[in-house]
Amino acid sequence: MMNQYLHNQDYNNQDSAKENKGIKLVDQVVRSFRVAKLYRENTDRVNHMDFSSNGEMLISSAEDDQIVIYDCEKGLVKRTLNSKKYGVDLIHFTHAKNAAIHSSTKIDDTIRYLSLHDNKYLRYFPGHTKKVTTMCMSPTDDTFISGSLDKSLRLWDLRSPNCQGLMHLVGRPVAAFDPEGLIFSVGTNNENIKLYDLRSFDKGPFSTFRFSSERGDGEWTFLKFSPDGKTMMVCSNGAVIRIIDAFHGTPLQTFTISGHSNSKTVQLEASFSPDSQYVFSGSTDGFIHVWSVENGYKVCVLNADHPAPVQCVKFNPKLMMLASSCTNMVKKKFHN
Repeated sequence: MMNQYLHNQDYNNQDSAKENKGIKLVDQVVRSFRVAKLYRENTDRVNHMDFSSNGEMLISSAEDDQIVIYDCEKGLVKRTLNSKKYGVDLIHFTHAKNAAIHSSTKIDDTIRYLSLHDNKYLRYFPGHTKKVTTMCMSPTDDTFISGSLDKSLRLWDLRSPNCQGLMHLVGRPVAAFDPEGLIFSVGTNNENIKLYDLRSFDKGPFSTFRFSSERGDGEWTFLKFSPDGKTMMVCSNGAVIRIIDAFHGTPLQTFTISGHSNSKTVQLEASFSPDSQYVFSGSTDGFIHVWSVENGYKVCVLNADHPAPVQCVKFNPKLMMLASSCTNMVKKKFHN
């Protein structure tokens, strides 16, 4: 069976389900996260997870073509949907209630807009000719961006099946919106990140950051802004996580092979904590490794009880809750 876990603060305390507004984590709290619940809903690898913006739900996609929706406050599986015809990857909640977008793993590389209420597709977004490898929903409106192995980046609006903008790039892109939804960043060739103003992206980037390769650096697989918008994180299928100043492109921290394990060049997705002070990353050793963004030191290694590489780690934006997955889902809570 394939497992997925949630990790929460104080599993026996009902207050753990309450929203933690403006909470600032400290090392002691981070070290006290424990497995709260294990889910075995999938029979193959969980390839992506996303929390709703209000933190009430978690959605996952997996290689077994299942979409699973979890109730974060009750700790229960809310619904399971199947996408046997098209497959499913890179699933994201939209701003509409009970709707999500996802990439396809079968038939073609069309992005699909799904009603979670009745499991019906609302719209298709065709255009990419190879596998979609990056996708990001705007934090403020119905805009989203997608990047593909076809070396293109596309800008979309959920209300129209037509591509709103197209960039032809020199390599596979990784991309992300900033927390305000005004700027998006694009990384290519494992060496540069370009920043674009969403309102005038056709005029080219307003800033470009270039980087030299690090030992153990692999192919870039994820690019993220921190929730406070001050830093960016680059994940790879190697053993390096980079933390970069979002305004000047200055390298701030590099977490290398000595900090976590990725001996099998697995695509690992790390996550910022909601206060932007910590980075949580899975590894091929089945543990979750945590670093301080400001100081760069290893805070702790969390035992996630995963029997396989932990490829997805996400922190709930509103609750003291961390989700991690391999083929299992784990829920972690802080333990007093």
